[in-house]
Amino acid sequence: MTDARKRCFVVMGFGTKTDYVSGRKLDLNKSYKYLIKPVVESKGIECVRADEILHSGSIDVQMYKELLMADLVIADLSTSNSNAIYELGIRHALRPFTTIVISEDKLVYPFDLNHVVINKYNHLGDAIDIEEAERFKEGLSKQIDAVINKDEADSPVYTYLNALIPPQIQEAIEAAVEKITETEAIPIETGNALSKIIQDAEDLIEEKEFEKAKLLFQTAVVLANLNSTQPDIYLVHRLAFATYKTAKPNLISSLEESMKLLESINLAHTNDPETVSLAGTVKKKLYESGEGDIHLEESLLYFLRSYYTLNNRYNGINLALVNVYRANSGLATSDIERMADLVMAKRTWRRVLYLCDRDWPIFLEKEKNDAARVSDGTKAGQELQEYYNAQKFWISANRAEANFGLGNFAEYKKNMELAKINSHPIWMWESFTAQMGKLAAELNKVGHLMEPSWKAPV
Repeated sequence: MTDARKRCFVVMGFGTKTDYVSGRKLDLNKSYKYLIKPVVESKGIECVRADEILHSGSIDVQMYKELLMADLVIADLSTSNSNAIYELGIRHALRPFTTIVISEDKLVYPFDLNHVVINKYNHLGDAIDIEEAERFKEGLSKQIDAVINKDEADSPVYTYLNALIPPQIQEAIEAAVEKITETEAIPIETGNALSKIIQDAEDLIEEKEFEKAKLLFQTAVVLANLNSTQPDIYLVHRLAFATYKTAKPNLISSLEESMKLLESINLAHTNDPETVSLAGTVKKKLYESGEGDIHLEESLLYFLRSYYTLNNRYNGINLALVNVYRANSGLATSDIERMADLVMAKRTWRRVLYLCDRDWPIFLEKEKNDAARVSDGTKAGQELQEYYNAQKFWISANRAEANFGLGNFAEYKKNMELAKINSHPIWMWESFTAQMGKLAAELNKVGHLMEPSWKAPV
């Protein structure tokens, strides 16, 4: 290493990943940004993750070099990431010490990791609780201090094979690796880091610049594919989302292109709820665009899969709506079938209300605990406040929609007003009111079949 500073290489996934055992969706970028990188850098240690390495080609050589040469490796195994587990194994084989293993606390550990010390943290899914962040950072800081200059084996390979001699870490090895890098024609210090491309694309989505975001995600997919024989599900998922949102050259073709992207990541058999949920949305929009009942049937199946996997409000709200759609479609051939569809919709709305009642006090309590942080004037504090505002908006909007479907119009109006007065981007309100318009139009056709009979408010 030419840099005099010590260097930490962080082994973990990036972006939003799904833990296939629990079905939970975790934003790993927040784990890295708020739990790991600040602690490492506070020690004067350079901190880098694979997607931050500047490159314009394969980074396999650089990755192996980091696993061999880095003064410290922190491996986050959250979501049972197979690449992270593989890279941890390489590190344990190469270096007897200075490796720290962490994960979110609901990880089901493989048997072979039961004898490895794994520091746990609590992840909310799409956010990190401030108190939990401070607790974990303090513990990680102490652990770094304990291992960074200590020649004591933390690798099970060198613990059990205690006569094993590790590879020599010397300039000759580094020079050989550099030579391989040059031979492979991989300019490590040029181009854009994958993390920068992804972040720019996500920022463009926030700004509703979907065509530009699509181009960046296409670039990210190409770069990620250089280092793996398997497509990165998260990147393809985000590319599919940006693709259908462009509605270019027209909505139907963009939706069909989006479906092809989702099918390329094993849509028929995947247990990734985010992929399945997006497929449900795309198929729903194809049906709404007049492309036929087959899309409605498939949308219903996708939302059922994602709803029963995640048990969350978003999929519940959409599942109820497509059940009402079905009652008005050619798929329902009798009033008995139509009533069955409406019964399923009502059951789902009741479940949505339960989930709203469960989630609301949790977010209020966390927002209260984070009051000092959200008002400290920092970007992180602003992002946290926006997160809480969005959660409160959607809980109110979901309550309003569920009560509307159930005919509880007083509760519908109350929660609609709560959503309206809560700080939110205009697109959220437009999305909510658009969906309410669709639901009202459908219930006006078949509401008389519900028990009690559904009648639109005057």
